[in-house]
Amino acid sequence: MVLTYKEQFNKKYGFKKDQSHSLSEISKITGFKKSGLQTIYNKGVGAFKSNPQSVRKNVKSAAQWAMARVYAAINPKSKAHKIDKIHLKKNK
Repeated sequence: MVLTYKEQFNKKYGFKKDQSHSLSEISKITGFKKSGLQTIYNKGVGAFKSNPQSVRKNVKSAAQWAMARVYAAINPKSKAHKIDKIHLKKNK
């Protein structure tokens, strides 16, 4: 069984498999600036609205699609990370 990026995040940081996190929580946990995560989130919302045919049938909202993009972007093994890493800056 393949884990989603959210499930991989939760496994890595010791959370329950389906636990959700806010952008602020992800920022604190990973050390990435919240502003960069917000930019990636906004890109996810835009993609959901501008390209609905690419959205999987089980995704019900722009927010769900956007958070999936955030979880993918912070995973160095994902394609989204390669695209969005310019927005991922560490907090000092």
